[in-house]
Amino acid sequence: MTALPLTSVPAPVRGVTRQLLRDSQYVLLGLPLAVAGFVVVVAGISLSAGLLVTVLGLPVLAGTLYAARGLADLERLRLPAVLRQPRVRPAYRTPEPGAKAWRRIFLPMRDAQSWLDLVHGLFKLVLAIPTFVLTVVWWALAVAGTLYPAYDWAIPRGPDDQDLSQLLGMGDGAVARIAVNTAIGLFCLFTLPLLVRACALLQAGFARSLLTGVAEMRNRITTLEEQKRAAVSAEATALRRLERDIHDGPQQRLVRLAMDLSRARQQLAADPEAARRTLDEAVTQTRDTLGELRALSRGIAPPILVDRGLPSALAALAGRALVPTELAVDPDLGTAGGRLDPAVENTAYFVVAEALTNVAKHSGAAACRVTVTRAADRLVISVVDDGVGGAHPAKGHGLAGIADRVRATDGTLEVVSPAGGPTEIRADLPG
Repeated sequence: MTALPLTSVPAPVRGVTRQLLRDSQYVLLGLPLAVAGFVVVVAGISLSAGLLVTVLGLPVLAGTLYAARGLADLERLRLPAVLRQPRVRPAYRTPEPGAKAWRRIFLPMRDAQSWLDLVHGLFKLVLAIPTFVLTVVWWALAVAGTLYPAYDWAIPRGPDDQDLSQLLGMGDGAVARIAVNTAIGLFCLFTLPLLVRACALLQAGFARSLLTGVAEMRNRITTLEEQKRAAVSAEATALRRLERDIHDGPQQRLVRLAMDLSRARQQLAADPEAARRTLDEAVTQTRDTLGELRALSRGIAPPILVDRGLPSALAALAGRALVPTELAVDPDLGTAGGRLDPAVENTAYFVVAEALTNVAKHSGAAACRVTVTRAADRLVISVVDDGVGGAHPAKGHGLAGIADRVRATDGTLEVVSPAGGPTEIRADLPG
């Protein structure tokens, strides 16, 4: 007995089918939820309006707002399957500690998002009905038309009945009848994913604008504020470190140089040989000062990064590293068409430079590996060493500064460093 080879469904077809089922479920389930929301909201508003002359009107209105919130939360749970975005829930007002009963009753009435939930429950039915009808009709035409040849013989027909093929002038035979109905079924079958997707996006877009739009805007504002604070913190840290390095290095050498030159001027007439030795020391001090200034300038804005791109700049860093470092960088990042935004390039260089400095100072590692890859619109930097581990951004050692720099460019930093090692510093930047 010979085994038949198994055929697998291509991934794109599986993806389209899966999304079609998700969109269909979203649209079809949307109508009963919309009816329930409309009934709850209309009944709650009507009852609270009728009881408004009494004390009971306000609690009923508050209860209606809470019910609309529950239905809105259910809708937010369904949105990610259609919009392919993470779930977002607004931050509703919470009662203050020790708040009285009446303040708790009035709480949802002072929350703007609660009223948006109410509006969604009231008007969702306007979109749910036509999208539901279109989806059901298109599914029915696609299934019935595609399978029409299988059951055409079972349909009873009277002598005066006219088929669609006759009305279109294509004849009254079974072949014409089957051809027309099958063609309609195939057309609806092939356009079904597009139509159902459009219906689902129409419902989901309306829900997103009312139920998560304000929350997304607030989250974005919060993110931008955090990025601004991180950028200011990173800049202040860099300036303090630069000031410290200049004070401890070049400034001290320049003071020494001025003293040597002054001493040489005094020795020039009385002891030319001593003056010559002093000038030699001054020349050495000048060279050392220039070397330190070049090192500081490389930390601020290395010319090789601007001129030749990130791969060459990181290769120079790895070559100067005190710990043997293996470097793997996406070569496209150095080409004219693959260059990143200057701010992202500077951040990537800073991350690797600070990480290698930390490896040399604190890790006790014998080897290090730096990997920089670009996938889609993200740049991933990984610095792994075989040191003692135990690194954490809260402990300082430059990791807090790296975190601020990464956060300022809308990136994320992850430090995995168990006791005993190894340590991985992973930065994810927009690319």
